[in-house]
Amino acid sequence: MKAILIATDGSPSAREAVEFGLDLASESGAVVTFVTVVPEVDIAPFGGLGMAAAVPHELHDADEKPLDEALELAEQAGVKAHRRLLRGSPVDEIVAFADGVDADLIVVGSRGHGSVASALLGSVSRGILREARRPVLVVRGVAAHVVAAV
Repeated sequence: MKAILIATDGSPSAREAVEFGLDLASESGAVVTFVTVVPEVDIAPFGGLGMAAAVPHELHDADEKPLDEALELAEQAGVKAHRRLLRGSPVDEIVAFADGVDADLIVVGSRGHGSVASALLGSVSRGILREARRPVLVVRGVAAHVVAAV
């Protein structure tokens, strides 16, 4: 394995995916690319009649934070890593970027929604599994099980 793509949004399950992906990269000598996807537009309230308007998404420090944290973890693990901030649909952008860099593996976290919630809400990890033409590893978060057990 030479190249691993790890998607992160800064959530606890994404952090577990980052840590797991870094372990794999360390063992195999792979280079990691971290990606975060931000929307092209934000939906903002417009007027007082419950209407909304789409406005271009302005980048903020919070958009970069998951990438900064992931790079810090990679440095601590001694793994060579790069980062990329993408714009658009998370599934489409992650799959296209993985194809573009010829990633050997895509690593993504799962928030651990049940089957009903997943069917209703959709899921980035489920979409990547469906659309990707390369191996995908979905890391199911331990944090979700700890919270559920309390």
